[in-house]
Amino acid sequence: MRPPPTPPHPATSLPDLGRSRLLSVQSPPTFGLLLDIDGVLVRGHQVIPAAQEAFRRLLDPQGQLRVPVVFVTNAGNISQCSKAEELSAQLGFQVEPDQVILSHSPMKLFSQHHDRRMLVSGQGPLVENARALGFKHLVTVDELRAAFPVLDMVDLQRRPKTTLLPRSDFPAIEGVLLLGEPVRWETSLQLITDVLLSDGNPGTGLATAPYPHLPVLASNTDLLWMAEAKMPRFGHGTFLLCLEAIYRKLTGRELCYSGLTGKPSLLTYRYAEGLLARQAARRGWAAPIRSLYAVGDNPMSDIYGANLFHQHLQTQQEGAARSCASILVCTGVYGPQAPSPTVPALGSEGSPFHGHRDFGFRPELLQAAHVVSDLHEAVQLVLRKEGWAL
Repeated sequence: MRPPPTPPHPATSLPDLGRSRLLSVQSPPTFGLLLDIDGVLVRGHQVIPAAQEAFRRLLDPQGQLRVPVVFVTNAGNISQCSKAEELSAQLGFQVEPDQVILSHSPMKLFSQHHDRRMLVSGQGPLVENARALGFKHLVTVDELRAAFPVLDMVDLQRRPKTTLLPRSDFPAIEGVLLLGEPVRWETSLQLITDVLLSDGNPGTGLATAPYPHLPVLASNTDLLWMAEAKMPRFGHGTFLLCLEAIYRKLTGRELCYSGLTGKPSLLTYRYAEGLLARQAARRGWAAPIRSLYAVGDNPMSDIYGANLFHQHLQTQQEGAARSCASILVCTGVYGPQAPSPTVPALGSEGSPFHGHRDFGFRPELLQAAHVVSDLHEAVQLVLRKEGWAL
């Protein structure tokens, strides 16, 4: 594939159209890309070939991105630095940590909760991630279980073999931080529920569950995600659905969140816009980033969120962006050629809503501005729309 043409010498005579195309390539970009990862760049650990083709168009001869790009994933069981290193190895160019937004990254903005003693649930570098977000006082589910072993009774092999005295010296928990799906769902569901029903003192019992309950912050509401398997896998949204159902059944009330991050939340897209602007400034691109293009494979998170943000930009503009176009690819959760019972074709009669209840259901937000085969086709579409040479 040919490298991008170099700017013409002032004395060189060129047709007007050719000069226009060359100048458009070299001028500072006024648009940026928000790229999902699973189902767009990779499936499991396998890089999607079209993604490699796409980045051949997006990189200059020095291996630098020609436009600002942020990778926006609802994954959260890895550190930002590790995810950047992983993407660098997979894609073949340097991805910086501040180009990666994990589902919980915007929780850095929730400073009013950072000094609370939080029960944290998920897997991977949990404590490291939570501390990087600003949370200072953390208790893991395993630590809580060790302090109160009689709370975890589902697995017969893990039940205490002797009668233990209840602890009275364990400091009260002041909130719950849900960063991703845990490994032992039954343990996490039980202990999180215990904390909420006991107002942070799971070693005691209350006659009436407090309401409002302790603050609950959660990231990644994806019901499903796509890996190597032929059908989608359960995501953190499925775990949240279980927790909400248990809490409602036990108390007759709805579980309330003090904050939800990850796609499709507006907060995540505003956070991403800020990272694109800082990336452009770091590269010396002075022109404001007016147009955003969000590429994803999941209508319920990627497309719904991008369309929600686009509507938001039409009425409120905190930054420079004026639009956010949604682009749906067919390499992940969504595949119109072979819809499965768990992933109905968009707009089909009786299609279940896979999004989170707190984001509501507006069917029109599931309709992507563009539907393409893969990321390579998406990038070609964007470059054509922006008048950039392919």
